[in-house]
Amino acid sequence: MADLFLYGCHLSIARGIERALDEAERLGVTALQVFSHAPSAWRMPPIPADSAAVFRERRAASAIRFLAVHTAYLLNLATLDDNLHTRSVDALIEEVRRAVQLGADVIVTHLGAHRGAGVPVGIARIVDALHQVAASRPFASTSLRLLLENTAGAGTTMGRTFDELGCIIEQLHDGERVGVCLDSCHAFAGGYDVRSPEALAGTLDECDAAIGLDRLQMLHLNDAKYDLGSRRDRHEHLGAGRIGEVGFAAMLNHPRLRALPVLLETPKDLDNGDEADPVNLATLRRLRQTEAAL
Repeated sequence: MADLFLYGCHLSIARGIERALDEAERLGVTALQVFSHAPSAWRMPPIPADSAAVFRERRAASAIRFLAVHTAYLLNLATLDDNLHTRSVDALIEEVRRAVQLGADVIVTHLGAHRGAGVPVGIARIVDALHQVAASRPFASTSLRLLLENTAGAGTTMGRTFDELGCIIEQLHDGERVGVCLDSCHAFAGGYDVRSPEALAGTLDECDAAIGLDRLQMLHLNDAKYDLGSRRDRHEHLGAGRIGEVGFAAMLNHPRLRALPVLLETPKDLDNGDEADPVNLATLRRLRQTEAAL
């Protein structure tokens, strides 16, 4: 029997976390990514225990076999500002607790920006933050995996290069449950070419050398609105941007990537105002069935 294709998209919880499951079932997907609260706010209203229990029960009875929770955008694990660093660590620990409450498989986080302190300082601050999270009760008492997401590299944001991500993971005392979520738009904007099977092979070789492909545990597949190396994080519909369908067919069919969960963070509306998720998911399914020349 063929392996189950774990794919889906990031869905809103604005009308309640259970509504994300309703939408996932309507779209016919097998994976789901959500925020556990408003992503641009520090405040995290408690998730009622009964609501979390219903969510877990409904998910178990659904086709969703992979659940990712994405952290808030405000976290900055790389900052030299002690108050912001402490607040970010505390928030990430709370995000972990909430993800566990929902029965998530992974939690995905951005790393923040060093804001002029320099990459070595940023890496040291991130490592310190991850050590605190790893030692916290919510993380230590569960099997939840923490995935570090690569970035496009705008300003002083951390995690653009595989070397930075590899250096962070290498310094962790116990990084067994820490992996990487590779975002295709971020990688492309950050200078890694994935537009063809040959270009993808070279990029994965770099990833393997710096991080190890076993650390690559999830994909965000998004086309890029701007050119290779632009460092501009602007997502586009699959095949409508600068990466193109050939690149996504290569990623979806590469033997080292085929088993990874794939989540879309593509725009929600088409130019004509129609709903975009069904269109992007249809493209994803079609390209997954294409045998890329690897």
